[in-house]
Amino acid sequence: MNTSLEFWFDFSCPYAYLASRRAVELARAASVPLAWKPMLLGGVFRGVGAGDGPMATLGAAKAAHNLHDMQRWADLDGAPFRMPAAHPMRTVRALRVLLALDHSRWPDAIAALYAAYWQRADDITRDDTIAAALRAGGASDDDIRTALARADSQEIKDELRRRTDEAIALGIFGAPAWIVRREGGAELFWGRDRIPMVEAALGLQRTSDLGPRTSARGEHEVQLYFDVASPFAYLALTQASRLGDVKLVPILVGALFRDIGQADVPLFAMNDAKQRYTRIEMTRWARWWDVPFDMPTKFPQRTVTAQRLCVIAGERARPLAIALGRAMWAEQRDLEDDATLRAILSALALPTAWVERARDPDVKEALVANTAAARHAGVFGVPTWIVDGRHLFWGQDRIELVARALDGWTPP
Repeated sequence: MNTSLEFWFDFSCPYAYLASRRAVELARAASVPLAWKPMLLGGVFRGVGAGDGPMATLGAAKAAHNLHDMQRWADLDGAPFRMPAAHPMRTVRALRVLLALDHSRWPDAIAALYAAYWQRADDITRDDTIAAALRAGGASDDDIRTALARADSQEIKDELRRRTDEAIALGIFGAPAWIVRREGGAELFWGRDRIPMVEAALGLQRTSDLGPRTSARGEHEVQLYFDVASPFAYLALTQASRLGDVKLVPILVGALFRDIGQADVPLFAMNDAKQRYTRIEMTRWARWWDVPFDMPTKFPQRTVTAQRLCVIAGERARPLAIALGRAMWAEQRDLEDDATLRAILSALALPTAWVERARDPDVKEALVANTAAARHAGVFGVPTWIVDGRHLFWGQDRIELVARALDGWTPP
Protein backbone atom coordinates (compact mmCIF):
# COMPACT_ATOMS: atom_id res chain seq x y z
CA MET A 1 0.00 0.00 0.00
CA ASN A 2 1.43 3.38 -1.03
CA THR A 3 1.54 5.82 1.88
CA SER A 4 2.98 9.32 2.14
CA LEU A 5 3.13 12.08 4.73
CA GLU A 6 2.60 15.79 4.11
CA PHE A 7 3.54 18.47 6.63
CA TRP A 8 1.74 21.80 6.11
CA PHE A 9 3.31 24.72 7.96
CA ASP A 10 4.11 28.39 8.36
CA PHE A 11 7.05 29.73 10.35
CA SER A 12 4.74 31.91 12.46
CA CYS A 13 3.18 28.96 14.32
CA PRO A 14 4.99 27.73 17.46
CA TYR A 15 3.27 24.35 17.33
CA ALA A 16 4.38 23.93 13.72
CA TYR A 17 7.95 24.67 14.85
CA LEU A 18 7.73 21.94 17.48
CA ALA A 19 6.05 19.48 15.12
CA SER A 20 8.58 20.14 12.35
CA ARG A 21 11.28 18.67 14.57
CA ARG A 22 9.42 15.33 14.51
CA ALA A 23 8.32 15.19 10.88
CA VAL A 24 11.50 13.66 9.44
CA GLU A 25 11.65 11.16 12.29
CA LEU A 26 8.06 10.02 11.67
CA ALA A 27 8.54 9.62 7.94
CA ARG A 28 11.78 7.71 8.43
CA ALA A 29 10.27 5.40 11.06
CA ALA A 30 7.34 4.60 8.76
CA SER A 31 9.53 4.37 5.65
CA VAL A 32 7.30 6.82 3.78
CA PRO A 33 8.14 9.92 1.73
CA LEU A 34 7.77 13.28 3.47
CA ALA A 35 6.52 16.33 1.56
CA TRP A 36 7.15 19.74 3.13
CA LYS A 37 4.15 21.99 2.37
CA PRO A 38 4.69 25.72 3.11
CA MET A 39 1.55 27.86 3.20
CA LEU A 40 0.70 31.38 4.33
CA LEU A 41 -1.20 30.88 7.56
CA GLY A 42 -2.74 34.34 7.46
CA GLY A 43 -4.05 33.57 4.00
CA VAL A 44 -5.54 30.32 5.28
CA PHE A 45 -7.25 32.16 8.14
CA ARG A 46 -8.75 34.67 5.76
CA GLY A 47 -9.72 31.97 3.29
CA VAL A 48 -11.67 29.93 5.85
CA GLY A 49 -13.32 32.97 7.42
CA ALA A 50 -11.21 33.03 10.59
CA GLY A 51 -10.15 36.69 10.25
CA ASP A 52 -6.75 37.28 11.81
CA GLY A 53 -6.76 33.83 13.39
CA PRO A 54 -7.72 32.47 16.80
CA MET A 55 -4.94 34.26 18.71
CA ALA A 56 -6.53 37.61 17.90
CA THR A 57 -9.68 36.81 19.88
CA LEU A 58 -8.40 34.74 22.81
CA GLY A 59 -9.50 35.67 26.29
CA ALA A 60 -6.83 36.34 28.90
CA ALA A 61 -7.14 32.95 30.63
CA LYS A 62 -6.98 30.96 27.40
CA ALA A 63 -4.09 33.05 26.09
CA ALA A 64 -2.13 32.40 29.29
CA HIS A 65 -2.85 28.68 29.02
CA ASN A 66 -1.75 28.60 25.38
CA LEU A 67 1.63 30.08 26.29
CA HIS A 68 2.08 27.49 29.04
CA ASP A 69 1.00 24.77 26.61
CA MET A 70 3.64 25.76 24.04
CA GLN A 71 6.31 25.84 26.72
CA ARG A 72 5.24 22.45 28.06
CA TRP A 73 5.45 20.73 24.69
CA ALA A 74 8.80 22.38 24.05
CA ASP A 75 10.04 21.15 27.43
CA LEU A 76 8.87 17.59 26.75
CA ASP A 77 10.39 17.68 23.27
CA GLY A 78 13.69 19.08 24.54
CA ALA A 79 13.25 21.94 22.06
CA PRO A 80 14.73 25.40 22.69
CA PHE A 81 11.83 27.84 22.82
CA ARG A 82 11.56 31.60 23.17
CA MET A 83 8.40 33.59 22.56
CA PRO A 84 9.40 36.61 20.43
CA ALA A 85 8.19 39.96 21.73
CA ALA A 86 7.19 40.80 18.15
CA HIS A 87 5.09 37.65 17.64
CA PRO A 88 3.30 37.22 15.32
CA MET A 89 5.77 38.33 12.67
CA ARG A 90 4.95 38.47 8.97
CA THR A 91 6.49 35.38 7.37
CA VAL A 92 5.47 35.93 3.74
CA ARG A 93 9.02 36.96 2.78
CA ALA A 94 10.64 33.96 4.49
CA LEU A 95 8.15 31.59 2.85
CA ARG A 96 8.78 33.04 -0.59
CA VAL A 97 12.54 32.79 -0.13
CA LEU A 98 12.12 29.17 0.89
CA LEU A 99 10.07 28.47 -2.23
CA ALA A 100 12.84 30.07 -4.31
CA LEU A 101 15.44 27.68 -2.92
CA ASP A 102 16.20 24.32 -4.48
CA HIS A 103 14.00 21.68 -2.77
CA SER A 104 17.06 19.72 -1.70
CA ARG A 105 17.86 22.62 0.65
CA TRP A 106 14.44 22.70 2.26
CA PRO A 107 14.85 20.46 5.34
CA ASP A 108 17.91 22.37 6.59
CA ALA A 109 16.49 25.74 5.56
CA ILE A 110 13.18 25.09 7.33
CA ALA A 111 14.95 24.06 10.52
CA ALA A 112 17.20 27.14 10.35
CA LEU A 113 14.33 29.57 9.77
CA TYR A 114 12.35 28.03 12.61
CA ALA A 115 15.40 28.38 14.87
CA ALA A 116 15.65 32.05 13.98
CA TYR A 117 12.01 32.66 14.90
CA TRP A 118 11.41 30.35 17.87
CA GLN A 119 14.84 29.83 19.41
CA ARG A 120 16.50 33.22 19.01
CA ALA A 121 13.43 35.43 18.44
CA ASP A 122 15.17 37.07 15.47
CA ASP A 123 13.26 39.45 13.21
CA ILE A 124 12.39 37.03 10.44
CA THR A 125 10.82 39.79 8.34
CA ARG A 126 14.32 41.09 7.48
CA ASP A 127 16.34 39.84 4.52
CA ASP A 128 19.58 39.86 6.53
CA THR A 129 17.96 37.66 9.20
CA ILE A 130 16.65 35.25 6.56
CA ALA A 131 20.07 35.16 4.89
CA ALA A 132 21.86 34.49 8.17
CA ALA A 133 19.48 31.66 8.97
CA LEU A 134 19.90 30.07 5.55
CA ARG A 135 23.67 30.40 5.84
CA ALA A 136 23.50 28.61 9.20
CA GLY A 137 21.46 25.94 7.44
CA GLY A 138 24.24 25.29 4.96
CA ALA A 139 23.08 27.36 1.97
CA SER A 140 25.80 29.08 -0.02
CA ASP A 141 25.93 32.83 -0.45
CA ASP A 142 25.18 32.40 -4.17
CA ASP A 143 22.10 30.28 -3.39
CA ILE A 144 20.92 32.85 -0.85
CA ARG A 145 21.34 35.80 -3.21
CA THR A 146 19.50 33.94 -5.95
CA ALA A 147 16.64 32.94 -3.64
CA LEU A 148 16.23 36.46 -2.27
CA ALA A 149 16.05 37.82 -5.80
CA ARG A 150 13.64 35.12 -7.06
CA ALA A 151 11.38 35.67 -4.05
CA ASP A 152 10.25 38.97 -5.63
CA SER A 153 9.14 37.27 -8.85
CA GLN A 154 5.50 36.84 -9.75
CA GLU A 155 6.15 33.14 -10.22
CA ILE A 156 7.10 32.65 -6.55
CA LYS A 157 4.31 34.91 -5.29
CA ASP A 158 1.81 32.87 -7.31
CA GLU A 159 3.33 29.63 -6.03
CA LEU A 160 2.77 30.60 -2.39
CA ARG A 161 -0.77 31.70 -3.17
CA ARG A 162 -1.44 28.42 -5.00
CA ARG A 163 -0.14 26.35 -2.09
CA THR A 164 -2.25 28.34 0.37
CA ASP A 165 -5.34 27.83 -1.77
CA GLU A 166 -4.54 24.11 -1.95
CA ALA A 167 -4.36 23.93 1.84
CA ILE A 168 -7.79 25.55 2.14
CA ALA A 169 -9.22 23.13 -0.43
CA LEU A 170 -7.90 20.21 1.64
CA GLY A 171 -9.83 21.42 4.69
CA ILE A 172 -6.81 22.84 6.49
CA PHE A 173 -7.65 25.72 8.82
CA GLY A 174 -4.50 26.04 10.93
CA ALA A 175 -0.96 24.84 11.46
CA PRO A 176 0.64 22.44 11.68
CA ALA A 177 -1.47 20.16 9.54
CA TRP A 178 -0.51 16.60 8.73
CA ILE A 179 -2.00 14.70 5.83
CA VAL A 180 -1.45 10.96 5.64
CA ARG A 181 -2.19 9.76 2.12
CA ARG A 182 -2.98 6.12 1.49
CA GLU A 183 -4.58 4.20 -1.34
CA GLY A 184 -8.21 5.17 -1.32
CA GLY A 185 -7.96 8.49 0.50
CA ALA A 186 -6.24 10.94 2.80
CA GLU A 187 -6.59 11.77 6.48
CA LEU A 188 -6.05 15.22 8.01
CA PHE A 189 -4.64 15.78 11.51
CA TRP A 190 -4.16 19.19 13.10
CA GLY A 191 -1.58 20.07 15.72
CA ARG A 192 1.69 18.98 17.27
CA ASP A 193 -0.37 17.13 19.87
CA ARG A 194 -1.81 14.79 17.21
CA ILE A 195 1.53 13.13 16.50
CA PRO A 196 0.41 9.86 18.21
CA MET A 197 -2.56 9.70 15.84
CA VAL A 198 -0.28 10.42 12.88
CA GLU A 199 1.95 7.59 14.05
CA ALA A 200 -1.02 5.24 14.21
CA ALA A 201 -2.19 6.32 10.74
CA LEU A 202 1.31 5.55 9.43
CA GLY A 203 1.16 2.08 10.97
CA LEU A 204 3.62 2.88 13.75
CA GLN A 205 3.22 1.82 17.37
CA ARG A 206 1.24 4.26 19.52
CA THR A 207 3.54 6.12 21.89
CA SER A 208 0.99 7.83 24.13
CA ASP A 209 -0.88 4.93 25.75
CA LEU A 210 -1.41 5.60 29.44
CA GLY A 211 -0.70 2.79 31.83
CA PRO A 212 -3.20 2.27 34.66
CA ARG A 213 -2.43 4.08 37.90
CA THR A 214 -3.40 2.88 41.34
CA SER A 215 -3.55 6.37 42.83
CA ALA A 216 -2.73 9.91 41.82
CA ARG A 217 -3.76 11.30 45.21
CA GLY A 218 -1.55 11.27 48.26
CA GLU A 219 1.37 12.89 46.51
CA HIS A 220 -0.79 14.93 44.15
CA GLU A 221 -4.29 16.35 44.02
CA VAL A 222 -6.09 16.31 40.68
CA GLN A 223 -9.34 18.13 39.98
CA LEU A 224 -11.39 17.66 36.83
CA TYR A 225 -13.82 20.48 36.03
CA PHE A 226 -16.51 19.19 33.70
CA ASP A 227 -19.96 19.59 32.22
CA VAL A 228 -21.47 16.64 30.36
CA ALA A 229 -22.77 19.15 27.81
CA SER A 230 -19.31 18.84 26.22
CA PRO A 231 -18.38 15.78 24.16
CA PHE A 232 -14.76 16.16 25.16
CA ALA A 233 -15.73 16.33 28.84
CA TYR A 234 -17.57 13.03 28.35
CA LEU A 235 -14.43 11.52 26.81
CA ALA A 236 -12.30 12.84 29.67
CA LEU A 237 -14.64 11.34 32.24
CA THR A 238 -14.27 7.90 30.65
CA GLN A 239 -10.48 8.09 31.05
CA ALA A 240 -10.10 9.90 34.39
CA SER A 241 -9.81 6.67 36.40
CA ARG A 242 -6.54 5.94 34.61
CA LEU A 243 -5.05 8.85 36.55
CA GLY A 244 -6.13 7.50 39.91
CA ASP A 245 -8.23 9.35 42.45
CA VAL A 246 -9.40 12.39 40.51
CA LYS A 247 -11.79 14.79 42.22
CA LEU A 248 -14.68 15.66 39.92
CA VAL A 249 -15.96 19.23 40.02
CA PRO A 250 -19.26 19.69 38.14
CA ILE A 251 -19.78 23.19 36.74
CA LEU A 252 -22.22 24.86 34.39
CA VAL A 253 -20.07 25.62 31.38
CA GLY A 254 -22.67 27.81 29.69
CA ALA A 255 -22.68 30.13 32.70
CA LEU A 256 -18.87 30.17 32.67
CA PHE A 257 -18.84 31.09 28.98
CA ARG A 258 -21.27 33.94 29.58
CA ASP A 259 -19.15 35.23 32.48
CA ILE A 260 -15.96 35.33 30.40
CA GLY A 261 -17.60 36.53 27.17
CA GLN A 262 -17.15 33.34 25.19
CA ALA A 263 -19.55 31.87 22.63
CA ASP A 264 -22.26 29.80 24.29
CA VAL A 265 -21.67 26.85 21.94
CA PRO A 266 -18.03 27.01 20.76
CA LEU A 267 -18.63 24.47 18.00
CA PHE A 268 -21.13 26.78 16.31
CA ALA A 269 -18.73 29.72 16.53
CA MET A 270 -16.04 27.88 14.56
CA ASN A 271 -15.49 28.44 10.87
CA ASP A 272 -16.89 25.70 8.65
CA ALA A 273 -13.55 23.96 8.08
CA LYS A 274 -12.68 23.78 11.77
CA GLN A 275 -16.21 22.72 12.67
CA ARG A 276 -16.08 19.83 10.18
CA TYR A 277 -12.72 18.75 11.56
CA THR A 278 -13.89 18.99 15.17
CA ARG A 279 -16.86 16.75 14.44
CA ILE A 280 -14.46 14.20 12.95
CA GLU A 281 -12.23 14.55 16.01
CA MET A 282 -15.07 13.62 18.36
CA THR A 283 -15.49 10.27 16.64
CA ARG A 284 -11.74 9.82 16.21
CA TRP A 285 -11.05 10.32 19.91
CA ALA A 286 -13.89 7.98 20.87
CA ARG A 287 -12.26 5.28 18.73
CA TRP A 288 -8.87 6.14 20.24
CA TRP A 289 -10.19 5.59 23.76
CA ASP A 290 -12.47 2.74 22.66
CA VAL A 291 -15.65 4.30 24.03
CA PRO A 292 -19.07 4.62 22.35
CA PHE A 293 -19.98 7.85 20.58
CA ASP A 294 -22.90 8.99 18.44
CA MET A 295 -23.36 12.70 17.79
CA PRO A 296 -26.72 13.57 19.38
CA THR A 297 -29.44 14.72 17.05
CA LYS A 298 -30.53 17.06 19.84
CA PHE A 299 -27.60 19.39 20.39
CA PRO A 300 -27.00 21.46 22.41
CA GLN A 301 -28.85 20.29 25.51
CA ARG A 302 -29.37 22.10 28.79
CA THR A 303 -27.51 20.05 31.38
CA VAL A 304 -28.19 22.13 34.49
CA THR A 305 -30.22 19.38 36.21
CA ALA A 306 -27.72 16.71 35.18
CA GLN A 307 -24.87 18.76 36.64
CA ARG A 308 -26.82 19.36 39.86
CA LEU A 309 -27.27 15.58 40.14
CA CYS A 310 -23.48 15.25 40.00
CA VAL A 311 -23.23 17.80 42.81
CA ILE A 312 -25.67 15.76 44.91
CA ALA A 313 -23.80 12.53 44.14
CA GLY A 314 -20.61 13.83 45.74
CA GLU A 315 -18.11 10.97 46.03
CA ARG A 316 -20.39 8.81 43.84
CA ALA A 317 -20.29 11.33 40.98
CA ARG A 318 -17.93 9.45 38.66
CA PRO A 319 -20.22 6.60 37.52
CA LEU A 320 -23.14 9.01 37.35
CA ALA A 321 -21.24 11.57 35.29
CA ILE A 322 -20.04 8.90 32.87
CA ALA A 323 -23.57 7.51 32.54
CA LEU A 324 -24.98 10.98 31.89
CA GLY A 325 -22.29 11.70 29.32
CA ARG A 326 -22.82 8.37 27.61
CA ALA A 327 -26.59 8.93 27.56
CA MET A 328 -26.16 12.18 25.65
CA TRP A 329 -23.09 11.41 23.54
CA ALA A 330 -23.59 7.75 22.69
CA GLU A 331 -27.23 6.79 23.29
CA GLN A 332 -29.26 9.65 21.77
CA ARG A 333 -30.99 10.35 25.10
CA ASP A 334 -32.33 13.70 26.27
CA LEU A 335 -30.78 15.03 29.48
CA GLU A 336 -33.43 17.75 29.63
CA ASP A 337 -36.05 15.05 30.30
CA ASP A 338 -36.63 14.23 33.99
CA ALA A 339 -37.79 10.69 33.18
CA THR A 340 -34.51 10.03 31.39
CA LEU A 341 -32.56 11.31 34.38
CA ARG A 342 -34.55 9.11 36.76
CA ALA A 343 -33.89 6.08 34.56
CA ILE A 344 -30.15 6.79 34.62
CA LEU A 345 -30.18 7.14 38.41
CA SER A 346 -32.21 3.96 38.82
CA ALA A 347 -29.80 1.97 36.63
CA LEU A 348 -26.99 3.01 39.00
CA ALA A 349 -29.06 2.20 42.11
CA LEU A 350 -29.08 5.89 43.04
CA PRO A 351 -32.18 7.65 44.44
CA THR A 352 -34.51 8.89 41.71
CA ALA A 353 -35.73 11.50 44.21
CA TRP A 354 -32.50 13.35 43.48
CA VAL A 355 -34.21 14.82 40.40
CA GLU A 356 -36.61 16.74 42.67
CA ARG A 357 -33.82 17.55 45.10
CA ALA A 358 -31.88 19.16 42.25
CA ARG A 359 -34.29 22.08 42.55
CA ASP A 360 -33.29 22.80 46.16
CA PRO A 361 -31.59 26.17 46.71
CA ASP A 362 -28.53 24.61 48.38
CA VAL A 363 -27.88 22.37 45.36
CA LYS A 364 -28.31 25.26 42.96
CA GLU A 365 -25.96 27.40 45.03
CA ALA A 366 -23.34 24.63 45.13
CA LEU A 367 -23.24 24.41 41.33
CA VAL A 368 -23.03 28.20 41.07
CA ALA A 369 -20.18 28.18 43.60
CA ASN A 370 -18.31 25.49 41.66
CA THR A 371 -18.65 27.52 38.47
CA ALA A 372 -17.39 30.67 40.21
CA ALA A 373 -14.45 28.72 41.66
CA ALA A 374 -13.63 27.41 38.19
CA ARG A 375 -13.48 30.91 36.77
CA HIS A 376 -11.33 32.06 39.70
CA ALA A 377 -8.94 29.17 39.01
CA GLY A 378 -8.53 30.24 35.38
CA VAL A 379 -10.83 27.65 33.83
CA PHE A 380 -12.19 28.79 30.45
CA GLY A 381 -13.64 25.54 29.10
CA VAL A 382 -14.20 21.87 29.83
CA PRO A 383 -12.73 19.49 30.52
CA THR A 384 -10.05 21.20 32.60
CA TRP A 385 -7.60 19.36 34.84
CA ILE A 386 -5.83 21.14 37.70
CA VAL A 387 -2.91 19.40 39.37
CA ASP A 388 -1.90 20.45 42.88
CA GLY A 389 -3.99 23.59 42.62
CA ARG A 390 -1.61 25.30 40.20
CA HIS A 391 -0.98 23.39 36.97
CA LEU A 392 -3.97 23.82 34.65
CA PHE A 393 -4.46 21.62 31.58
CA TRP A 394 -7.38 22.16 29.21
CA GLY A 395 -8.83 19.35 27.13
CA GLN A 396 -9.22 15.59 27.25
CA ASP A 397 -6.31 15.52 24.79
CA ARG A 398 -4.02 16.82 27.57
CA ILE A 399 -4.49 13.75 29.75
CA GLU A 400 -1.01 12.55 28.80
CA LEU A 401 0.49 15.77 30.16
CA VAL A 402 -1.50 15.36 33.37
CA ALA A 403 -0.15 11.82 33.68
CA ARG A 404 3.41 13.06 33.21
CA ALA A 405 2.89 15.66 35.93
CA LEU A 406 1.74 12.89 38.26
CA ASP A 407 4.83 10.88 37.36
CA GLY A 408 7.17 13.66 38.49
CA TRP A 409 7.44 16.06 35.56
CA THR A 410 7.19 19.70 36.63
CA PRO A 411 5.23 21.58 33.94
CA PRO A 412 6.47 25.06 32.92
